[in-house]
Amino acid sequence: MPLPDSGELHYPLPAPDPLDPPKEWAELRDRCPVATVTLPSGDHAQLLTRYDDVKQVLSDPRFPRVGGGQGARISDSGGVFDSDMASVLPQTGPAHQQWRRLVMRWFTARRMAALRPRIEAMADSLIDDMQAHGQPADLKAALGFPLPVWVICTMLGVPDSDRDKFSYWSDTLLNLTRYTREEIVAAQSEFLGYMQAHVRAKRAQPGDDLLSELTTEPTADGTLLTDAQLVGTGQGLLVAGHETTANMISKMVAMLLADRSRWEQLLADPSLVRTAVEESLRFDANPGIGMPRYIAEDVELASAALPAGTTVMCSMGAANRDAQAFDGAEEMDLTRSPNPHLSFGSGPHSCLGQALARTELQVTLEVLLRRLPGLELAVPVEELQRVEGLAVGGLRELPVRW
Repeated sequence: MPLPDSGELHYPLPAPDPLDPPKEWAELRDRCPVATVTLPSGDHAQLLTRYDDVKQVLSDPRFPRVGGGQGARISDSGGVFDSDMASVLPQTGPAHQQWRRLVMRWFTARRMAALRPRIEAMADSLIDDMQAHGQPADLKAALGFPLPVWVICTMLGVPDSDRDKFSYWSDTLLNLTRYTREEIVAAQSEFLGYMQAHVRAKRAQPGDDLLSELTTEPTADGTLLTDAQLVGTGQGLLVAGHETTANMISKMVAMLLADRSRWEQLLADPSLVRTAVEESLRFDANPGIGMPRYIAEDVELASAALPAGTTVMCSMGAANRDAQAFDGAEEMDLTRSPNPHLSFGSGPHSCLGQALARTELQVTLEVLLRRLPGLELAVPVEELQRVEGLAVGGLRELPVRW
């Protein structure tokens, strides 16, 4: 299949089936690993699809996220790529690393271990509700979507009664085409107002949560985070901690049920849950738009030279299927180890919440295997539908029986 001429390849690339990758991935890696693409905004960027190129750009601390007038516009409607977060929080250099070190204290192995029983209890409760409503059921709506928002609201000290608001704000922040510009601006304004009041409340009366701790914890130079930085932190954690994990739960389960032998393999050996989660992350053919980066100075990649001022789209999904980096890259191997996938990025900008995401995915899978060993898809795989219009890839719903 010949590739379209430069500038005619529209990104994100469409996929023929809900769980399969775009057909162009393999040919782009082979013939055109740095390809010009047209973004939803109409602006152009360079798409990277090879593992080594994607890892090099993501690992380079010189190359920040796009946004705030820097780099190509991803979408006309705005969303997370055009939010205030990029200008409020330091994106590169020592200040960025100081901010990361502060926040990372909440994602240690000890904290994740302490949070694990609460996640398990919530998953059990949600499955109780799903069973009570009968089958077939939508696993995404019943479990995948509510679980991560409950967890992130818990970490931010947000009351359960406000979880639905956070779900909606998460949707709008990750929008590409789903909402109008006016809807996104209104939602961001609501979210900003809520978080400003929430931060003031935490300063006045700290609790046992991340934002409360950050109101009193100084950075390495002895200064405290400003209210604006705390709001930006809350926004960033919501984006990283809700929609991405919510969609990954349903995609992971769909991948495991699409080939029944995978589910049976886990039932026979639950110790494979950890490696199965990592392989689901690697094998995900619908991870979303990828990671945009602004090339601030000339750089030589293995595949091409990029001039300063270039916007690149790093396709972690395509890189994770690179046969130069993974044996049997197009096969889902639940025992694969090590598994150096790039689903959480790489280097100084890698996902802060990856330990939390891994914990949620592992616990969810463990609980489903224990509670619903007979779980199966309620529709043929080809009838599943992808979510459109979000920066994060996902399924509209996941109908299941048990």
